[in-house]
Amino acid sequence: MISALSKLYLIASSKSWSLSAGLLRQLHSTSLTTTMSVTAPTEDDRDGLLLACRYGDLDDIKQFVDRFGPDPLNEIRDESGNTVLHMVCANGHTDVLDYLLEIIDPSLLPVQNEAKSTALHWAALNTHLSIAQKLVGYPRGPGKDLIDIKNAVGRTPLGEAENVGWEEGAKWFVEVMNLDGATRDEEELRPADEVKDIEVEIQDAEGQVAKMKIAPQGPLAS
Repeated sequence: MISALSKLYLIASSKSWSLSAGLLRQLHSTSLTTTMSVTAPTEDDRDGLLLACRYGDLDDIKQFVDRFGPDPLNEIRDESGNTVLHMVCANGHTDVLDYLLEIIDPSLLPVQNEAKSTALHWAALNTHLSIAQKLVGYPRGPGKDLIDIKNAVGRTPLGEAENVGWEEGAKWFVEVMNLDGATRDEEELRPADEVKDIEVEIQDAEGQVAKMKIAPQGPLAS
């Protein structure tokens, strides 16, 4: 039989456990509320991040990620729909782009703003070759398909390069872009020493045509 003292001890232990469990639940709830408030950047925080991306302030960007994590980087837009990548790529900040590509979602690369321009469009518009190469060459991204995306005025990044007279960028885009599949198949059937130059015409939305000759060792201006 259980003595009266043992019953009293069991009751006291049960009440103590009940109090402890209730306290733990309260602390857990408070912790979750605090965590949620910390991981939600304010409008000022978001604006500050976009400015840091625009001016290439890598330390400020890292501080933002330390506070809120990388997920908000994929969601933040300015009033024109520009992403952190638009800001970084338009201004040629290669060190910031290297950092962001390690932590953002790859789906951010082809995102278009209200003018339907991607970050690659803005890199081409501002003649940043190293930025364009990093975007297209990013292993987890869309790759060469980025060059095929048209903005609201019907220009691809190649079209933007031509529009601003950026010959170096236009040549590079033509070299790596998706050429006609039938032409590629025909080339693959020929011995390497019999491959002839291929003339490629690229027409933008304004009807301007750029002619390029693709030689076995690389593109030549026509």
